[in-house]
Amino acid sequence: MSKKNNLLVAASGTGGHIFPALAVSKSIELDWNIYWLGIKERLDANFVPKKFNLITLSIKTPKKNILIVYQYLIILMSTFRVLRILKEKKIDLVFTTGGYISAPAIIAAKILRIPIILHESNLIPGMVTKYFGFLCNHVFIGFKETNSYLKNCKTIYTGTPLREEFHKCNPLPEWVPRGESPLLLVIGGSQGASAINKIIYESLEFLIKKRFRIVHIVGEHNLKELYNKYSKNYVQKKFTHQIAALIQNCDLVISRSGAGTINELLITKKPSILIPYPYSKGNHQELNAMILAKIGGSILIKEDNISNKVFEETIKRIFTLKNKNGKYTYQILDLMKKNMEINYKNKSRNEIKKVINYFLKEL
Repeated sequence: MSKKNNLLVAASGTGGHIFPALAVSKSIELDWNIYWLGIKERLDANFVPKKFNLITLSIKTPKKNILIVYQYLIILMSTFRVLRILKEKKIDLVFTTGGYISAPAIIAAKILRIPIILHESNLIPGMVTKYFGFLCNHVFIGFKETNSYLKNCKTIYTGTPLREEFHKCNPLPEWVPRGESPLLLVIGGSQGASAINKIIYESLEFLIKKRFRIVHIVGEHNLKELYNKYSKNYVQKKFTHQIAALIQNCDLVISRSGAGTINELLITKKPSILIPYPYSKGNHQELNAMILAKIGGSILIKEDNISNKVFEETIKRIFTLKNKNGKYTYQILDLMKKNMEINYKNKSRNEIKKVINYFLKEL
């Protein structure tokens, strides 16, 4: 491998951090030797291709029931390990997508005077972006409104880069239940969402009686054995790499509201029920969800307010048939689809690629 033009990508933990970094990495891999900084015991090894040379650190996610200052000090201490990696791999540029792994990567790069680019996909910037963004050469933002929270940073509005499959049409996967009835896609993010899973389990009999077809992505540790009577129209998976095809071909998405999901719904113009994670930093998931709720493309239900009764009534309203000019249609669903037909162009990969390649060293 060439010793010039080496890029360290620091992204770990959730799809919201990993997938935008993957999209960028794949767009620039012909121009850079890419090394990937991740964390052991997270999802990184499942998503990061071997060609991107995954290097992992042994640090744990901060938890509220343990002395938080001590936990963050442990994370910052890993800066010494990152310093060695940057020197050994002769890194010329660091690209990171936030999350706590970004802090030691940014500090180490700054010490060695290596340029740093950070991408913040959430409307409300995360802790690392908020406190360390000013150390970066550029901070790319997924939403224009984020700029107001980062007055001391050199921000560039790019949007959030999406995986390649979202930029092309994909057929419905063969394992999805077939039929004419509406297809619901339930996703809780790369790690699953226990509250969403619980509601679906409690409402499954109702959904099956209403003849819905359901694809339920439950997350890594949330598989649940269900009765065989549900097997025909209900499919449960831990995770799938065919999420773009599923979103493109379903009728309604039921999901958390991470920034990646919001952008995936925008590009596919798909209506949704969004149930924000209530403990997200700065309540950013609820603010993300409001972007689509305001235009009428999504129904936002707070986790505190949800129950199987509320969920089932919401589904009933969306899928109530109305007679229009002698033709029965799902009037509310059709209106939500129409509201999602906004002029959304995602060119973030190309814009980010241009800035990153500005740092390419001359031969």
